[in-house]
Amino acid sequence: MKMGTMSMIGHEAPQRSGLSTVPFGGIDTATAWPPPQIGERIRSGAASPLLFVGPPSALPAMAELGDIRLANMLPAARAAGYIRHSGLLDIIWLAAADTVDGATLADICAAAGEQECRLICETSLTALDRVVAAIPAALNAQFLVDADPTDKLVALAAARRTRHGVLHDIARDDAMERIDRLQDEVARISRLLGDLAVQRGGLSGAPTGFVPRGEDMDDYPGQLRSPSRDFAAMPRSFVPEERSLDRQRAKAVRRMLRQRRMREQYFPADLFADPAWDMLLDLYAARLERQPVSVSSLCIAAAVPATTALRWIKTMTDAGLFVRDADPHDGRRIFIALAEGAYDALARYFEALEE
Repeated sequence: MKMGTMSMIGHEAPQRSGLSTVPFGGIDTATAWPPPQIGERIRSGAASPLLFVGPPSALPAMAELGDIRLANMLPAARAAGYIRHSGLLDIIWLAAADTVDGATLADICAAAGEQECRLICETSLTALDRVVAAIPAALNAQFLVDADPTDKLVALAAARRTRHGVLHDIARDDAMERIDRLQDEVARISRLLGDLAVQRGGLSGAPTGFVPRGEDMDDYPGQLRSPSRDFAAMPRSFVPEERSLDRQRAKAVRRMLRQRRMREQYFPADLFADPAWDMLLDLYAARLERQPVSVSSLCIAAAVPATTALRWIKTMTDAGLFVRDADPHDGRRIFIALAEGAYDALARYFEALEE
């Protein structure tokens, strides 16, 4: 196996966090061992191999997850070649991804996609939009911003392949409980939006009691039917009425978000933390205002640590509530928007509040 070959070629492996490591710079892929057969590895229940890209001082503590094995540590310039050569990596950890040049990062992502590896990227908040835009949407990636040890442990637990075993109880007390709560909350929001859609006849359906325009109007002789209007608040511009209503509702949503933030002046912020709902409201208001929302902006709107917000964004995107939109003017940035179904459900929700 790999570790045995490492000792055969003369590498001294220092101990860190209960895992065997190799000196920074790694093993020369030109003299690396031939990988074992995949079937043999699955039958033996081998740990998930992880490639750490960055300096040894940035290596996270992973002793709590005994079924993740550090395969190698390499600088970014050598990572892509190693990934393609090894062929059996499960996880790639990119420390300080914002310091990796664009071409090298793209090559690492391409290699990770070819080998179906999962990616964990550490970056700063200022570079978050650029790094997220550089990672293909098809790649299973997680992003960490100023992450604490628990956040890193959660990312590792989520990135490892489930076929390699289950979490030890020592890690479940904190990290996995957070994952469970995250999944339960997303499921609750999905059910809420689904119920709202069903109440109004489906996401693309018409309001209850609506008479289709194509219906035969002979049953209503002499009657003139027109939509009701509030003439006391007619717009003074040439903006269409629908646009004016969107602006009024956007102001109401923004006011709701401000009220939610005001609670933090009188109570602990984490007492009312609800990042999924805050992000839904922010994206809904932005849609009404015809404004794009970047990843970093949405993280700020979530009112939770950026790493937690990024995990929510990924979960909501996987659930079909958020979609990624490329910035047509800047290929280094992407926007997050509401999926059409989520937008329609929120529109009906606020219509119900106004009744």
